[in-house]
Amino acid sequence: MSLAGITLDKLVIILLLAAFLIGPERLPLLAEKLGTLVRSLRDMAGGAKDRMREEMGPEFDEVDWKKLDPRQYDPRRIVMDALKDDPEDFSTAAAKASVATVSGLPQRPTGPMRFDDEAT
Repeated sequence: MSLAGITLDKLVIILLLAAFLIGPERLPLLAEKLGTLVRSLRDMAGGAKDRMREEMGPEFDEVDWKKLDPRQYDPRRIVMDALKDDPEDFSTAAAKASVATVSGLPQRPTGPMRFDDEAT
């Protein structure tokens, strides 16, 4: 298991070095402070979860949180899927353009774009 590139053997070495550098006098105090910090972070996370459940109501339990995990989105796969799609042929694009014109949507200007010399 690796957390941010730190494997278990590297973590043990870091802990041994920290224990050696900190010294046996201050190590119990720092361990106690670390435990307090971890407990307070766990309590804050639990409080945030309870508040979300309160505010969202029964829908909170129905949400599939795994679908909202940003780690599942692979940009390479998204691009490959977009490139695999067949581009529209000209007749389909023309049909859509005529539907847009009939439906009253604003038409795109044709010809060269106007240029304003006084614009900043």
